[in-house]
Amino acid sequence: MRKLASIQKIKALDPIPDADAIMRATVLGWELVVKKDEFKEGELCVYCEIDSILPNKPEFEFLKPRGMRIRTIRLRGQISQGICFPLSVLPEGTPIEEDLDVTDVLGVIKYEPPIPAMLAGVMKSTFPSFIPKTDETRVQVLQKTLDKYQNEKCFVTEKLDGSSVTYYLRDEVFGVCSRNMELEADDENTFWAVARTLNVEEKLKSFGRNIALQGELIGEGVQGNKYALKGQTARFFNIYDIDKSAYVDFNEFESILKTLDLPSVPILETDYALSNDIHTLIEKSKMRSTLNDKVWAEGIVIRPLEERHERNVGRVSFKAINPEFLLKYE
Repeated sequence: MRKLASIQKIKALDPIPDADAIMRATVLGWELVVKKDEFKEGELCVYCEIDSILPNKPEFEFLKPRGMRIRTIRLRGQISQGICFPLSVLPEGTPIEEDLDVTDVLGVIKYEPPIPAMLAGVMKSTFPSFIPKTDETRVQVLQKTLDKYQNEKCFVTEKLDGSSVTYYLRDEVFGVCSRNMELEADDENTFWAVARTLNVEEKLKSFGRNIALQGELIGEGVQGNKYALKGQTARFFNIYDIDKSAYVDFNEFESILKTLDLPSVPILETDYALSNDIHTLIEKSKMRSTLNDKVWAEGIVIRPLEERHERNVGRVSFKAINPEFLLKYE
Protein backbone atom coordinates (compact mmCIF):
# COMPACT_ATOMS: atom_id res chain seq x y z
CA MET A 1 0.00 0.00 0.00
CA ARG A 2 1.23 3.47 -0.85
CA LYS A 3 1.96 5.62 2.18
CA LEU A 4 0.53 8.98 1.22
CA ALA A 5 1.55 10.43 4.60
CA SER A 6 4.28 9.00 6.80
CA ILE A 7 6.87 9.94 9.39
CA GLN A 8 10.21 10.30 7.61
CA LYS A 9 13.69 11.69 8.19
CA ILE A 10 15.09 14.78 6.49
CA LYS A 11 18.06 13.07 4.83
CA ALA A 12 19.65 16.23 3.46
CA LEU A 13 19.17 19.99 3.27
CA ASP A 14 20.88 21.86 0.45
CA PRO A 15 20.86 25.47 -0.73
CA ILE A 16 18.97 26.48 -3.85
CA PRO A 17 20.88 28.90 -6.11
CA ASP A 18 19.69 32.51 -5.80
CA ALA A 19 17.14 31.58 -3.11
CA ASP A 20 17.70 32.84 0.42
CA ALA A 21 14.41 31.86 2.06
CA ILE A 22 14.03 28.26 0.87
CA MET A 23 16.12 25.08 0.71
CA ARG A 24 16.01 21.74 -1.07
CA ALA A 25 15.18 18.85 1.26
CA THR A 26 15.62 15.17 0.49
CA VAL A 27 13.10 12.79 2.05
CA LEU A 28 13.32 9.11 1.06
CA GLY A 29 14.18 9.57 -2.63
CA TRP A 30 12.03 12.68 -3.06
CA GLU A 31 13.30 16.24 -3.47
CA LEU A 32 11.13 19.11 -2.25
CA VAL A 33 11.32 22.72 -1.18
CA VAL A 34 11.11 23.72 2.49
CA LYS A 35 11.47 27.05 4.27
CA LYS A 36 14.94 27.86 5.50
CA ASP A 37 15.41 26.97 9.19
CA GLU A 38 12.04 25.16 9.33
CA PHE A 39 13.71 21.73 9.64
CA LYS A 40 17.10 20.35 10.54
CA GLU A 41 18.99 17.60 8.73
CA GLY A 42 18.28 14.25 10.40
CA GLU A 43 15.05 15.53 11.98
CA LEU A 44 11.80 13.59 11.69
CA CYS A 45 8.83 15.17 9.94
CA VAL A 46 5.48 14.22 8.46
CA TYR A 47 5.97 13.81 4.73
CA CYS A 48 2.98 13.85 2.34
CA GLU A 49 3.46 12.61 -1.22
CA ILE A 50 2.15 14.18 -4.41
CA ASP A 51 -1.45 13.22 -5.25
CA SER A 52 -2.35 13.40 -1.56
CA ILE A 53 -5.57 15.26 -0.77
CA LEU A 54 -5.40 16.72 2.72
CA PRO A 55 -8.42 17.33 4.92
CA ASN A 56 -9.91 20.82 5.19
CA LYS A 57 -8.29 21.79 8.50
CA PRO A 58 -6.69 25.08 9.57
CA GLU A 59 -3.15 23.70 9.41
CA PHE A 60 -3.62 22.77 5.75
CA GLU A 61 -5.67 25.81 4.70
CA PHE A 62 -2.91 27.11 2.41
CA LEU A 63 -3.78 24.21 0.06
CA LYS A 64 -7.37 25.38 -0.50
CA PRO A 65 -6.56 27.21 -3.78
CA ARG A 66 -5.16 23.88 -5.06
CA GLY A 67 -8.21 21.89 -4.03
CA MET A 68 -6.27 20.52 -1.01
CA ARG A 69 -4.21 18.43 -3.43
CA ILE A 70 -0.41 18.19 -3.33
CA ARG A 71 1.07 18.45 -6.82
CA THR A 72 4.49 18.62 -8.41
CA ILE A 73 5.60 22.27 -8.60
CA ARG A 74 8.74 24.23 -9.47
CA LEU A 75 10.06 26.95 -7.17
CA ARG A 76 13.08 29.05 -8.14
CA GLY A 77 14.05 26.39 -10.66
CA GLN A 78 13.82 23.55 -8.13
CA ILE A 79 11.26 20.79 -8.68
CA SER A 80 9.37 20.09 -5.47
CA GLN A 81 7.42 16.87 -4.96
CA GLY A 82 5.53 16.59 -1.70
CA ILE A 83 5.28 18.64 1.48
CA CYS A 84 6.94 18.27 4.89
CA PHE A 85 5.04 19.19 8.04
CA PRO A 86 6.29 19.33 11.62
CA LEU A 87 5.32 16.43 13.85
CA SER A 88 2.95 18.77 15.67
CA VAL A 89 0.32 18.22 12.94
CA LEU A 90 -0.19 14.69 14.31
CA PRO A 91 -2.94 14.05 16.87
CA GLU A 92 -1.73 13.81 20.45
CA GLY A 93 -0.70 10.29 21.35
CA THR A 94 0.43 9.29 17.85
CA PRO A 95 3.57 7.13 18.19
CA ILE A 96 6.63 8.78 16.66
CA GLU A 97 8.41 6.14 14.61
CA GLU A 98 10.31 6.60 11.36
CA ASP A 99 8.39 5.21 8.35
CA LEU A 100 5.14 5.00 10.32
CA ASP A 101 2.14 5.34 7.98
CA VAL A 102 -0.06 8.21 9.21
CA THR A 103 -2.30 8.47 6.13
CA ASP A 104 -5.46 7.44 8.00
CA VAL A 105 -4.46 9.28 11.17
CA LEU A 106 -4.41 12.58 9.27
CA GLY A 107 -7.39 11.76 7.06
CA VAL A 108 -5.36 11.94 3.84
CA ILE A 109 -6.87 10.40 0.70
CA LYS A 110 -5.49 9.78 -2.79
CA TYR A 111 -6.49 11.95 -5.72
CA GLU A 112 -8.30 9.97 -8.42
CA PRO A 113 -8.98 11.62 -11.79
CA PRO A 114 -12.60 11.56 -12.98
CA ILE A 115 -13.54 8.68 -15.30
CA PRO A 116 -15.09 9.62 -18.69
CA ALA A 117 -18.45 7.98 -19.40
CA MET A 118 -17.01 6.02 -22.33
CA LEU A 119 -14.61 4.32 -19.91
CA ALA A 120 -16.86 3.88 -16.90
CA GLY A 121 -18.83 0.86 -18.09
CA VAL A 122 -21.26 -1.33 -16.19
CA MET A 123 -19.80 -3.27 -13.29
CA LYS A 124 -20.04 -7.06 -13.59
CA SER A 125 -18.06 -7.79 -10.44
CA THR A 126 -15.11 -6.55 -8.43
CA PHE A 127 -11.64 -6.99 -9.94
CA PRO A 128 -10.86 -10.75 -10.19
CA SER A 129 -9.11 -12.06 -7.08
CA PHE A 130 -6.95 -14.41 -9.17
CA ILE A 131 -5.18 -11.54 -10.98
CA PRO A 132 -3.07 -8.81 -9.31
CA LYS A 133 -4.12 -5.23 -9.99
CA THR A 134 -1.70 -3.05 -11.92
CA ASP A 135 -0.04 -0.51 -9.65
CA GLU A 136 3.66 0.27 -9.96
CA THR A 137 5.59 1.56 -6.95
CA ARG A 138 7.41 4.88 -7.36
CA VAL A 139 11.18 4.55 -7.34
CA GLN A 140 11.58 7.25 -4.66
CA VAL A 141 10.57 4.82 -1.88
CA LEU A 142 12.65 1.82 -3.00
CA GLN A 143 16.24 2.64 -2.03
CA LYS A 144 16.79 -0.69 -0.23
CA THR A 145 15.46 -2.64 -3.21
CA LEU A 146 17.66 -0.67 -5.60
CA ASP A 147 20.71 -1.38 -3.45
CA LYS A 148 19.97 -5.11 -3.41
CA TYR A 149 19.42 -5.37 -7.16
CA GLN A 150 22.08 -2.91 -8.31
CA ASN A 151 23.45 -3.97 -11.74
CA GLU A 152 20.64 -6.52 -12.22
CA LYS A 153 19.87 -6.85 -15.93
CA CYS A 154 16.53 -5.19 -16.59
CA PHE A 155 14.30 -4.01 -19.39
CA VAL A 156 12.94 -0.48 -19.58
CA THR A 157 9.61 0.55 -21.10
CA GLU A 158 7.90 3.87 -21.61
CA LYS A 159 5.07 4.41 -19.15
CA LEU A 160 2.08 5.42 -21.21
CA ASP A 161 -0.55 7.84 -19.95
CA GLY A 162 -3.85 6.08 -20.48
CA SER A 163 -6.32 3.90 -18.61
CA SER A 164 -5.35 0.52 -17.13
CA VAL A 165 -6.96 -2.47 -18.85
CA THR A 166 -6.87 -6.21 -18.15
CA TYR A 167 -8.12 -8.89 -20.53
CA TYR A 168 -8.13 -12.48 -19.31
CA LEU A 169 -9.09 -16.00 -20.28
CA ARG A 170 -9.73 -18.52 -17.52
CA ASP A 171 -11.23 -21.93 -18.28
CA GLU A 172 -12.66 -20.58 -21.55
CA VAL A 173 -14.26 -17.60 -19.79
CA PHE A 174 -13.18 -14.24 -21.24
CA GLY A 175 -13.14 -11.16 -19.05
CA VAL A 176 -12.60 -7.42 -19.52
CA CYS A 177 -11.51 -5.27 -16.59
CA SER A 178 -10.76 -1.64 -15.87
CA ARG A 179 -8.38 -0.81 -13.03
CA ASN A 180 -10.80 -1.66 -10.26
CA MET A 181 -13.61 -3.82 -11.65
CA GLU A 182 -14.71 -6.37 -14.22
CA LEU A 183 -17.05 -4.96 -16.85
CA GLU A 184 -20.21 -6.29 -18.46
CA ALA A 185 -20.07 -6.65 -22.24
CA ASP A 186 -21.20 -3.30 -23.63
CA ASP A 187 -21.16 -1.90 -27.16
CA GLU A 188 -20.67 1.63 -25.80
CA ASN A 189 -17.70 0.83 -23.56
CA THR A 190 -14.20 1.53 -24.90
CA PHE A 191 -12.52 -1.36 -23.04
CA TRP A 192 -14.81 -3.83 -24.81
CA ALA A 193 -14.59 -1.98 -28.13
CA VAL A 194 -10.79 -2.25 -28.13
CA ALA A 195 -10.99 -5.94 -27.19
CA ARG A 196 -13.13 -6.54 -30.27
CA THR A 197 -10.94 -4.40 -32.53
CA LEU A 198 -7.83 -6.36 -31.50
CA ASN A 199 -9.68 -9.72 -31.50
CA VAL A 200 -8.37 -10.36 -28.01
CA GLU A 201 -10.95 -12.97 -27.01
CA GLU A 202 -10.43 -15.07 -30.15
CA LYS A 203 -6.65 -14.83 -29.85
CA LEU A 204 -6.62 -15.89 -26.20
CA LYS A 205 -8.94 -18.84 -26.87
CA SER A 206 -6.76 -19.93 -29.78
CA PHE A 207 -3.66 -19.65 -27.59
CA GLY A 208 -5.22 -22.05 -25.10
CA ARG A 209 -3.70 -20.92 -21.78
CA ASN A 210 -5.22 -19.31 -18.73
CA ILE A 211 -3.50 -15.93 -18.85
CA ALA A 212 -4.24 -12.25 -18.28
CA LEU A 213 -2.98 -9.45 -20.52
CA GLN A 214 -2.50 -6.13 -18.76
CA GLY A 215 -1.89 -2.90 -20.56
CA GLU A 216 -2.74 0.72 -21.13
CA LEU A 217 -5.76 1.86 -23.11
CA ILE A 218 -4.80 4.95 -25.11
CA GLY A 219 -6.26 7.15 -27.82
CA GLU A 220 -9.18 9.48 -28.41
CA GLY A 221 -11.13 10.29 -25.27
CA VAL A 222 -8.47 8.84 -22.96
CA GLN A 223 -6.46 11.23 -20.72
CA GLY A 224 -6.73 14.00 -23.28
CA ASN A 225 -5.15 11.83 -26.00
CA LYS A 226 -1.74 13.42 -25.55
CA TYR A 227 -0.27 11.17 -28.25
CA ALA A 228 -2.73 12.54 -30.87
CA LEU A 229 -3.85 9.07 -31.91
CA LYS A 230 -6.87 8.27 -34.05
CA GLY A 231 -9.34 5.89 -32.46
CA GLN A 232 -8.35 3.81 -29.43
CA THR A 233 -6.06 0.85 -28.86
CA ALA A 234 -4.23 -0.96 -26.07
CA ARG A 235 -0.51 -1.47 -25.53
CA PHE A 236 0.43 -4.33 -23.19
CA PHE A 237 3.07 -4.42 -20.45
CA ASN A 238 2.25 -7.53 -18.35
CA ILE A 239 1.30 -11.14 -18.95
CA TYR A 240 0.12 -13.04 -15.90
CA ASP A 241 -0.01 -16.85 -15.84
CA ILE A 242 -3.22 -17.49 -13.91
CA ASP A 243 -2.54 -21.18 -13.27
CA LYS A 244 0.96 -20.51 -11.92
CA SER A 245 -0.05 -17.29 -10.11
CA ALA A 246 3.02 -15.59 -11.56
CA TYR A 247 4.03 -13.03 -14.15
CA VAL A 248 6.01 -14.41 -17.08
CA ASP A 249 9.65 -13.40 -17.65
CA PHE A 250 10.49 -10.84 -20.32
CA ASN A 251 11.46 -13.32 -23.05
CA GLU A 252 8.17 -15.20 -22.66
CA PHE A 253 6.28 -11.90 -22.52
CA GLU A 254 7.70 -10.90 -25.90
CA SER A 255 7.13 -14.36 -27.37
CA ILE A 256 3.47 -14.53 -26.31
CA LEU A 257 2.64 -11.07 -27.63
CA LYS A 258 4.29 -11.96 -30.93
CA THR A 259 2.24 -15.16 -31.15
CA LEU A 260 -0.95 -13.25 -30.35
CA ASP A 261 0.00 -10.41 -32.71
CA LEU A 262 -0.65 -7.80 -30.02
CA PRO A 263 1.39 -4.64 -29.37
CA SER A 264 3.52 -4.01 -26.30
CA VAL A 265 4.19 -0.66 -24.70
CA PRO A 266 7.33 0.92 -26.21
CA ILE A 267 10.39 -1.07 -25.11
CA LEU A 268 13.34 1.28 -24.67
CA GLU A 269 16.09 -1.04 -23.42
CA THR A 270 16.48 -4.80 -22.90
CA ASP A 271 19.94 -4.95 -21.31
CA TYR A 272 19.91 -2.21 -18.69
CA ALA A 273 22.18 -2.64 -15.65
CA LEU A 274 20.08 -1.23 -12.82
CA SER A 275 21.42 1.87 -11.10
CA ASN A 276 20.75 2.29 -7.39
CA ASP A 277 20.86 6.09 -7.62
CA ILE A 278 17.33 7.49 -7.50
CA HIS A 279 18.36 10.85 -8.98
CA THR A 280 19.90 9.06 -11.98
CA LEU A 281 16.69 7.09 -12.54
CA ILE A 282 14.53 10.21 -12.35
CA GLU A 283 16.81 11.91 -14.86
CA LYS A 284 16.44 8.86 -17.10
CA SER A 285 12.67 9.37 -17.06
CA LYS A 286 12.94 12.88 -18.50
CA MET A 287 12.24 12.08 -22.13
CA ARG A 288 9.83 12.76 -24.95
CA SER A 289 7.29 10.10 -25.79
CA THR A 290 8.24 7.58 -28.44
CA LEU A 291 4.62 7.73 -29.64
CA ASN A 292 4.72 11.50 -30.15
CA ASP A 293 7.94 13.44 -29.68
CA LYS A 294 6.02 16.68 -29.27
CA VAL A 295 4.88 15.65 -25.77
CA TRP A 296 6.66 14.59 -22.61
CA ALA A 297 6.64 10.89 -21.77
CA GLU A 298 4.90 10.12 -18.49
CA GLY A 299 8.02 8.26 -17.40
CA ILE A 300 9.57 4.81 -17.49
CA VAL A 301 8.96 1.41 -15.92
CA ILE A 302 11.90 -0.85 -15.01
CA ARG A 303 11.72 -4.59 -14.35
CA PRO A 304 14.31 -7.39 -14.15
CA LEU A 305 14.48 -9.60 -17.24
CA GLU A 306 13.76 -12.50 -14.93
CA GLU A 307 10.95 -11.98 -12.42
CA ARG A 308 12.06 -11.12 -8.89
CA HIS A 309 10.04 -10.84 -5.67
CA GLU A 310 10.87 -9.28 -2.32
CA ARG A 311 9.28 -9.86 1.06
CA ASN A 312 7.30 -6.79 2.16
CA VAL A 313 7.80 -5.29 -1.31
CA GLY A 314 6.32 -7.85 -3.67
CA ARG A 315 7.20 -7.90 -7.33
CA VAL A 316 10.40 -6.05 -8.18
CA SER A 317 8.93 -3.60 -10.67
CA PHE A 318 8.79 0.16 -10.36
CA LYS A 319 8.14 3.42 -12.14
CA ALA A 320 10.11 6.63 -12.42
CA ILE A 321 7.69 9.42 -13.29
CA ASN A 322 8.97 12.29 -15.41
CA PRO A 323 8.69 15.50 -13.32
CA GLU A 324 8.37 17.54 -16.52
CA PHE A 325 5.28 15.52 -17.42
CA LEU A 326 3.74 16.22 -14.02
CA LEU A 327 4.48 19.93 -14.28
CA LYS A 328 3.00 20.15 -17.78
CA TYR A 329 -0.09 18.00 -17.48
CA GLU A 330 -1.06 17.70 -13.82
